[in-house]
Amino acid sequence: MEIRMQSHEGSVVGSPSETIRQFEQETRVRQREWLERLSSEPDAFSQIEHEIDEHYRNGGGRLTAALLQQVTSRSSMDEHVERIRQEAVIELKSPEKRPLRVRLLCGLLLFVTTSYCAPKRNKKSVRQSVDCHAGLYPELAAFGFGKGCSPALQYTVARIVALSPSIEVARKELARQGIRLDKKTVRGIAEQLGVQLLALRQRELLVWRLGQLSPGNDLAGRRVVVQIDGGRIRLRENKKRRASRPVKKNRRRKFSTPWREPKVLTIFEIDDHGKMVKKHNQPLIDGTLLGPDHLVELVAYHLHRLGAAKAALVVFVSDGAPWIWDRLDWIERRVGLDSAHTVHVLDFCHAAHHISLALGALSLPEKRRRKLYGNLRKLLKRSRYDKVVHHLRRLARGQPESSGVWREIRYLQKHGKQGHLNYATFRRRGIPCGSGAVESAIRRVINLRLKSNAMYWLAENAEAIFVVRATLLCDRWEETLARLRKSMRRDRRLDWTWIQPDVLSELKSPETIKPPVPQHATIQQPTGTAA
Repeated sequence: MEIRMQSHEGSVVGSPSETIRQFEQETRVRQREWLERLSSEPDAFSQIEHEIDEHYRNGGGRLTAALLQQVTSRSSMDEHVERIRQEAVIELKSPEKRPLRVRLLCGLLLFVTTSYCAPKRNKKSVRQSVDCHAGLYPELAAFGFGKGCSPALQYTVARIVALSPSIEVARKELARQGIRLDKKTVRGIAEQLGVQLLALRQRELLVWRLGQLSPGNDLAGRRVVVQIDGGRIRLRENKKRRASRPVKKNRRRKFSTPWREPKVLTIFEIDDHGKMVKKHNQPLIDGTLLGPDHLVELVAYHLHRLGAAKAALVVFVSDGAPWIWDRLDWIERRVGLDSAHTVHVLDFCHAAHHISLALGALSLPEKRRRKLYGNLRKLLKRSRYDKVVHHLRRLARGQPESSGVWREIRYLQKHGKQGHLNYATFRRRGIPCGSGAVESAIRRVINLRLKSNAMYWLAENAEAIFVVRATLLCDRWEETLARLRKSMRRDRRLDWTWIQPDVLSELKSPETIKPPVPQHATIQQPTGTAA
């Protein structure tokens, strides 16, 4: 690899010792200037502190470039490059030199000439997209470079974008740290990392389908809670132009902003009192804007890789959305959970809300309705759903069959018979009766970043920022990025969607739903990935 400054025709980066010696001379000159300014202007201390930080950041970038130049010129680097090329999942052509620009964490722009291996294409087959047959820069892949940026820069930009309320705020914060990028570059770097994380998840999920992902032991012997729910964001969908209407120059394209429900899951450990445990493992947060079958397969995948089949207790807590309850049996069978150690809980507040809806359909006086609601809520809390249903039936006598009260009565009776309303028993066993954890995850991951006035997303961009923010907030940043770097060295393809199973059809033939049978070649679960 050849690294130059300023341009592809600029001077070649010197050795690390030369870079350090030059930086030392510059620092001595700047040190005298800073000392004189601080002596005459004590109020300038804050500005001088920023200048010193930026000076050393720039020096660190130059030293990084010098180290890259020296390391890539050694023969040992050729061995790394050849191994990466041989381990690539797609067949590659012989390397050829290509010029490109890469940016370091300090903002320093380098012009490098490095090897590029293009993918071999079968001339007889139909030409596919570039994403399906992505080439490889083996030298840059060895160091974990993204598209035009170093790994440290990519991770820093993505973190700040995920934590900031907007791209513009993230750009300004990066500029204060000495990383001066335009909005388009900031957005591109953050979304690039998000797409890479989505591609990593898809690869691991497909490996699990083949039975080549060995289960972990993180949840073995522990009490685990799984909560599922949906949020709301607005998408941007461009409207199609009429063929008969001429296109005017500089005319803004019209778009619609439909609501979409991102589906979210969280998996965490609880103690004997039903409280979340964070001492050993942080809660896992994940989700997707795709369909319900995609989400439940994600739940099954995470439970498998964390070893939930060996857990002492697995509790599913959710609101009453049919798309969740209709698919819980599939998750249990797919993961191999023991039904004797699995509990389903309907969120208590949601169940109580259906009592309120039933009373509201009876057109009772407000004072009496409130009193009845309080009494029935207490009965429900003591697991006496049968008395609640009996009382509502008595109040609903004479109501037409089309009245909403009968729908709510059937709803409570159905969940009660299935054991989802045994709240007194749940409290004695230390089982949570509410889905507050996933509601909190939706607020922190989605509402505070993806949902706002006049904020519209392309679906793929929303998925990318969602996965970055979820990975960051559930404190799985470092170990996830380690897996990502390892995966991207072998496979640069960024296709991240997958064909979901037809869960409802498979439930009609339960014998076909089985945990993946381990094959001879298994991929061991990385350490430190517990929920």
